[in-house]
Amino acid sequence: MDLAELGAFLKSRRDRIRPPDVGLPAGPRRRVPGLRRDEVAQLAGASVDYYIELERGSGAQPSEQMLASFARALRLSLDERNHLYHLAGRPVPPSGSGAAHVHPAMLDLLDQLSGTPARVITDLHVMLLQNRLGAALLGPAPPGTGVRASFVYRWFTDPAARALYPPEDHARHAESFVADLRAAVAQRGARDEESSAFIADLRRRSPEFAELWDRHDVAVRRVETKRIVHPALGLIDVNCLNLLSEDGRQRLLWFSPVAGTDAVEKLELLSVLGTQDLAPDPR
Repeated sequence: MDLAELGAFLKSRRDRIRPPDVGLPAGPRRRVPGLRRDEVAQLAGASVDYYIELERGSGAQPSEQMLASFARALRLSLDERNHLYHLAGRPVPPSGSGAAHVHPAMLDLLDQLSGTPARVITDLHVMLLQNRLGAALLGPAPPGTGVRASFVYRWFTDPAARALYPPEDHARHAESFVADLRAAVAQRGARDEESSAFIADLRRRSPEFAELWDRHDVAVRRVETKRIVHPALGLIDVNCLNLLSEDGRQRLLWFSPVAGTDAVEKLELLSVLGTQDLAPDPR
């Protein structure tokens, strides 16, 4: 671990970024060429004092999750992200984990979708990040780390995960998840330990998954119409569109209203209300 070099590296990356590059207003008066320290802290979800200490080469060793947030806030390339982890004395996260590197171009696209629910996931359906409307529509990031935070994993092991869709749609989604997962696992190759362990664990824990997996159906999810159950707004009919990265390991998902439904009005209301609790008071 080299905190002094870590601080110098963070400052050098901060100086090169213009505020519009990360969705921030430039402002009439700026004393620094790139981002201010408080802006990096805001983008990464860290306290300003903590980030200042890091740049000064002091403070506590940052966690893997905090390093991932800094890498995304500063739009680091994969090599730069790996260098950041090495300086902090942390192991580089595997590609399928929640702290996996997100390509800066995909982050830029997510920033452009501020008025549309959107999120970035891995090929194993681990959520990496989402915008404000994505969280309002789909809920916060699940607890846990690694592939067990995958929505597909929770779909077959945690009944609560299925509350996102109406019960009559569950069978269709289960089939679709497994067919998509088979394509992703094949693309990774038979030697990929992460996906092999993922499938083996699911087969042990879910007879339903094992039965669907043995069908050998395959179909990459690109465009799909879904009915999402929102706790306050009820059923929302959306089109879920997928943009795959070049290597297929990550996807940008965004959700648009289905024409001819009340989803337009509901998503507009969602954009106003955000993630506040809209459920009626039981009293």
